[in-house]
Amino acid sequence: MSGDQGSRAAPLRQSDPRKLGRYELVGRLGEGGMGVVYLARASDGRQVAIKMIRADLEVDEEFRRRFRSEVNRARQVPPFCTAEVLDADPDHERPYLVVEYVDGPSLSAVVAERGPLSPANLHALAIGMATALTAIHGAGVIHRDLKPSNVLLAPGSPKVIDFGIARAVEATSHHTATNQWLGTVAYMAPERFGSDAGSVITPAADVFAWGAVLAYAGTGHTPFAADSPPVVAARILTQPPDLTGLVPPLRDLVERTLAKEPSLRPTSRELLDMLLVAGPDRPPAMAAALAQQPGLLVAAEEAQAATHQRPEGALTAAAVPPDLGTLAAGPTEVTPSNQPTALVAPVSPALPAAVTPAVAVPAAPVPPTAPVPAPPHAPAGRGGSKWGRFANVAMAIAVLVTSLTVAGIATGKLPFDGGGSSGAAPSPSTTAPPTAAPTTGSPRPSELVAQDPLTSPRLWQLRDDKTQLTTCTFEDALVITRGKQGPYRCPGPMDQLTDFSMTVDVRLRSEGACAAMWFRFVKAAGYIVRVCPEGFYVGTHGVDDGTTVRVLRSMGFTTPIALDTPTRVGVSMQGTTITLERDGQQVGTVTDETFAEGRVVLGIYPETPNHQPPFTVAFNDVEVRAFQG
Repeated sequence: MSGDQGSRAAPLRQSDPRKLGRYELVGRLGEGGMGVVYLARASDGRQVAIKMIRADLEVDEEFRRRFRSEVNRARQVPPFCTAEVLDADPDHERPYLVVEYVDGPSLSAVVAERGPLSPANLHALAIGMATALTAIHGAGVIHRDLKPSNVLLAPGSPKVIDFGIARAVEATSHHTATNQWLGTVAYMAPERFGSDAGSVITPAADVFAWGAVLAYAGTGHTPFAADSPPVVAARILTQPPDLTGLVPPLRDLVERTLAKEPSLRPTSRELLDMLLVAGPDRPPAMAAALAQQPGLLVAAEEAQAATHQRPEGALTAAAVPPDLGTLAAGPTEVTPSNQPTALVAPVSPALPAAVTPAVAVPAAPVPPTAPVPAPPHAPAGRGGSKWGRFANVAMAIAVLVTSLTVAGIATGKLPFDGGGSSGAAPSPSTTAPPTAAPTTGSPRPSELVAQDPLTSPRLWQLRDDKTQLTTCTFEDALVITRGKQGPYRCPGPMDQLTDFSMTVDVRLRSEGACAAMWFRFVKAAGYIVRVCPEGFYVGTHGVDDGTTVRVLRSMGFTTPIALDTPTRVGVSMQGTTITLERDGQQVGTVTDETFAEGRVVLGIYPETPNHQPPFTVAFNDVEVRAFQG
């Protein structure tokens, strides 16, 4: 969790606690403006990072309330290139936050030790940070303190830490006086230097920080570098950035994100879409980065699939509710962007969880090759009074000096050890009044979650993944063609379901092909049913490592599925019982309690030494229902 935590913890000091709740502290990872970060061991043996809030805040009830609220919001952020928030105790004598332990050096440590990143690693960093911001903003959170020490270079993909929690300190009135800001000046957006900063900060401030951090990583210096923080602030407010050393296309993107006017910056989601441009327009360094780190592409595309962009106004600090009350609280309404979305990638150990918006309005499908539109420009005169603050730069600078913090720097080695696509944003599922569940024989009422003939992009979407030799296309059916062995999932709805039924027509269109359906699937793991000519294979997929398949039961057919012949397949799960049907007739059941909730996914899973690719399957007329009660 700590910036500059490095890969090893320092010994505990005599004054440090040895336990916090159910966690045993084993070392110090770092110390920053909000407190001390410890390496700890949970009761199940898992290593975690714990941030214990600084002592002067522990007596402040307003801080505790805000801390509780911000932690609740942070727990809604899916772990797409972020350190997942696991636990917190705002009522402890010293409030603390528990997050995933990321064993990797910070970006600040790597650049300090080794200089600017290589082109491939720089592109990987650009995608990773944009992925993290897309997930963070999609969950209704603003990071507010994105900087090199808050980006950890973990194996497989970068991880962004400390999102959202800064506001709990920043918004506590008598700890942050008027005209003071929490953050590192070199990465702060111009709008953060005004007296109204608390009410105007939007996700655009994080996008500005993205550009400043990437410029630092690619050049070894910040884009507004100067000898003192006040001069840095003045340059941020009045001067163009110094991007010497950056080359297109990243230079062009960074320049757009560093626009003085927030409305002229792309959103995090638009930024991610532009970075993942597919085909011949993909820069060689970008292709190399994705080839070396396939988990990074998976995380990016999952973030795109799970996120519908909100209007920025909905995420201003003023719009954040004072307290969410429970950890289950989350966004209640989102408005989708009209930007294209690249969606679900093949199974990977790094595949993170998905977050489903509660309410959404369908967006028109956009072909995967469509260019990403530039963000809208502000109308003439927009924000004129706000930018009158340029006349008061000296005042802002004078106050700014009192709010500066110094980040520590640790050393470490760059751990990237290592993938192209685009598509349209998935339309949300439709709902209908409760009806009897189809095909399963259950008396429980159900509601329609998804219904799609799969004859054109609608709830399920196009995808052309050249790296994985797989396409998801529509030819009067969802046709999946794979040029290699192994599993692949196509983009579809992100609804998180517990008890459900799904029916779909399946055709196995080539020798050796098996269709696949995943359910209760989240964080690279869930149940899987392979539909092969000779029978069903039901099992778990991804327990512990994100890849391993463990067969729970094989259910053979008396009559095999004939090549290119439609078969109606039914899958349902109620409690711990999985029921499988073929053409309306029950084939078998299996009981298991490994997974509790997740989404349903359609895909392909050829795995045979007797046949060679390509393998092709097709799906039509899918219906998904959620059981009630």
